[in-house]
Amino acid sequence: MRHSNQKRERGLLKHGGSRPSGLSREKALCYRLCRFPEPRLMSVDADTVRRIAHLARIAVREEDIEHLKGELNAILAFVEQLAEVNVEGVEPMTSVMPMKLKQREDVVTDGNMAEDIVKNAPATADNFFLVPKVVE
Repeated sequence: MRHSNQKRERGLLKHGGSRPSGLSREKALCYRLCRFPEPRLMSVDADTVRRIAHLARIAVREEDIEHLKGELNAILAFVEQLAEVNVEGVEPMTSVMPMKLKQREDVVTDGNMAEDIVKNAPATADNFFLVPKVVE
């Protein structure tokens, strides 16, 4: 992982940018990825950022669109990188620690509380709720 970070940092200089003063190495890598995203299959444009913000009910200023576009493209690039992992023969897991989940017997019951459940209902018959007719 260290070597890929060094390559990315070198890529920062390759694209004509330099690390802005005051940024740590990690933030500079993020800065480069957001500013100079690598070509990828999945990408987000400015209209998609606006649509995502609208759907999420988030107010986004117009000057923040480009920055968010870079961040979303960096996230999508990471997801694509995960898709490259060979998982052939790897069993699905429910936990990082091997364990067997406790299971109860699969039996249908009524809970034996029918009277308690309908006790506060305005109208009942034979432990069923009575409701007014709504469809003719």
